[in-house]
Amino acid sequence: MSDAPRNRVLLVLALIALAAFLGTGFLGLAPNRLTSPSPLYLWQALGLPELTAILALGLILGALSLLRASPNTARASLALGTALLLLLLFAAGESAARLMRTAPPAARASLGAAFWVAIFCLAIGMADALRRLGAGAVARFLVVALIALAIAAMARGGIFSNLALAREYAAHRAAFAAALDRHGVLVLVSVAAALLIGVPLGILTARKPASAGAIFATLNLLQTIPSIALFGLLIVPLSALVAAAPGLAALGIGGIGPAPAIVALVLYALLPVVRNTRAGIDGIDPAIIDTARGMGFSPRQIFLRVELPLGMPVFLAGLRIVLVQTIGLAVVAALIGAGGLGTFVFQGIGQYATDLVLLGAIPTILLALAADFLLTLAIALSQGRQA
Repeated sequence: MSDAPRNRVLLVLALIALAAFLGTGFLGLAPNRLTSPSPLYLWQALGLPELTAILALGLILGALSLLRASPNTARASLALGTALLLLLLFAAGESAARLMRTAPPAARASLGAAFWVAIFCLAIGMADALRRLGAGAVARFLVVALIALAIAAMARGGIFSNLALAREYAAHRAAFAAALDRHGVLVLVSVAAALLIGVPLGILTARKPASAGAIFATLNLLQTIPSIALFGLLIVPLSALVAAAPGLAALGIGGIGPAPAIVALVLYALLPVVRNTRAGIDGIDPAIIDTARGMGFSPRQIFLRVELPLGMPVFLAGLRIVLVQTIGLAVVAALIGAGGLGTFVFQGIGQYATDLVLLGAIPTILLALAADFLLTLAIALSQGRQA
């Protein structure tokens, strides 16, 4: 029997987190929002109670990686990982509050690299524990929902209010709400348009395979065009269209703004929609289709009652790809005046304000993760899997 660690994933993650804590700051303190922060290591930033609790949980979690893998060790690592993640968030907020009591009003306490690395490692470790437990989509959803509720409760209690990220949000609250709404509109309109165009094209390629070559060649070509280049290419034809028909400007169509952004996002979304629609139909056993025909089903009934339900998991997998991809690409649309969360990302880059960048980037990441998670749950439910 080998003496090697039984859970190498957890061991590697623990070593990465340890290296981050030893080599980078847990928090950063800057005299103002535009100045690079000075790093504060874990033992410099935290009070003794928080430091002791974090070290104790971290050591126990690291020790679990040396034990034989079993459902019990997976449950323990999941519970400890959840507790440590929430403790790190609480400790960061409390430490920022202590720092800001004696700092000048313009000073900023920001989250350091060690914090982000540790959170990432904990998230991966918890996902690995759920996988080892064979947790279904519903069980994973419940775990994430409980963690999200705990974080929301801390935020509502003002735990994070002294962090630079929270102060940027407070300063841009109205603009953030408008940007989030615009981002959601860009994504939903683009995905809806892509479904309206892509699903019929996918059905066409499944019914008439001879058409697939030209359709997929065109869609693959669109995927090779860089997003910024495609946004730029659309400015000229849309500007010319508005010049020829000035009434379109009243509808919000123009060379810059939401119109070229939505067109570009739709073009990028078409390939996965078409491909997965066709794959869902082609993956159905022909004998099932023949049986439906023998029962007197019309082509419309076959599609709605047989092909659509059976192909739903594959179709939802394509929708999952499209939704996550569109949420990310919509950030770039801010460069052509479309608005959205990308506005904060590019404003922050221009001002060298890291926390302003994070104000746009973190919600985008969370939206993408939420979309991915919910669609994964929908796929599992459509296949009849239970947690």
